[in-house]
Amino acid sequence: MIDFEIPAELAERRDRIRRFVAEQVVPYETDPRITAHGPSDELRQELVELARAAGLLTFQAPAEYGGTAPSHVEQAVLFEAAGWSTIGPVALNCAAPDEGNMFLLGKVCSPEQAETFLRPVIEGHQRSVFAMTEPDGAGADPSQLTTTAVRDGAEFVINGRKWLITGADGGRVWIIMARVEPGSSEHGPTLFLCDGDTPGIVIERTMDTIDRNYVGGHGVVRFDDLRLPASAVLGEVGQALRYAQLRLAPARLTHCMRWLGAAERAHSIAVDHAKRRTAFGKPIGQHQGVGFMLADNEIALQQCRLAIWWACWTLDQGHQGRHESSMVKTMVSEELYKLADRCVQILGGMGISDETPVAGIFRDLRAFRLYDGPTEVHKFAISRAILRD
Repeated sequence: MIDFEIPAELAERRDRIRRFVAEQVVPYETDPRITAHGPSDELRQELVELARAAGLLTFQAPAEYGGTAPSHVEQAVLFEAAGWSTIGPVALNCAAPDEGNMFLLGKVCSPEQAETFLRPVIEGHQRSVFAMTEPDGAGADPSQLTTTAVRDGAEFVINGRKWLITGADGGRVWIIMARVEPGSSEHGPTLFLCDGDTPGIVIERTMDTIDRNYVGGHGVVRFDDLRLPASAVLGEVGQALRYAQLRLAPARLTHCMRWLGAAERAHSIAVDHAKRRTAFGKPIGQHQGVGFMLADNEIALQQCRLAIWWACWTLDQGHQGRHESSMVKTMVSEELYKLADRCVQILGGMGISDETPVAGIFRDLRAFRLYDGPTEVHKFAISRAILRD
């Protein structure tokens, strides 16, 4: 049986989140603490406290940490509501990379690691980092990992360079991917957990990028003889690529959910403008050129929503969802970018300004076509699966 009805209790939670974002978060969108590198930590903490007071902070967390543990399909409904503002997920503590990192840590880390590293992130007191991407190596193809972890007695010594590391500046909980060098039965790509203040983590700079919705921006990081104990290994030595895939499929979809909410906001602004703005004797929405763009937007929103629900349903059935999440991430990122472009066009000169959030949503959606795997890499993976089958 296929049922597209949203249960009343879920609809009520969705509406609470949407009201919170619209009434309490949207007024912060013009706050000067949103810099070219994203919201400041001070602003983030202020927003987090608003969500905490509203009883909505980290609503996606497991029940033992105070969350409601929604299914993937339920998350699709709730994260879309959170995305109504691009800083809505920051306030609610369901933004990347923290949301994906919390999911991974909840699946892999030991009880001791959970208390030290997972709980502070769930409670909104600390931010987290997933340090994988490298300037000349790992990225869409993590097998090209060049950062090394060499055993030295009971410790690992990590050296290497990373970039586009979201939230590096100020992030306290670090998940680092490095290759443990051969020399024993256990080697290969491995994840390590540590505090961001550990000596040996050097943040060289924050990169200038077109998006500005991630706290701390995207950093260039160097590991300079970073020494970590064996207890810092997350999961098992040599299993980093498997753990990364565990994280990436759901994270691709939560990206899609949040950006669907932002795209819906851009569309609503374009619709309102098309009703009020007149040209050649009538509102511009009544001209076919603009009206057809609005129709295309409406179609795209519903197509993306249903595709996300389908992939989430696949995960909820216990499947890995790699193929499905690749298809949905590709389609949603491309379609929502085109939607945002049409919204800019409908708004005219105002669309390329910061008079509305649309220009910012357009910039951020352009970046979405790249992170968590660029469109071309996902299409490559999809085509390989087709040929295998």
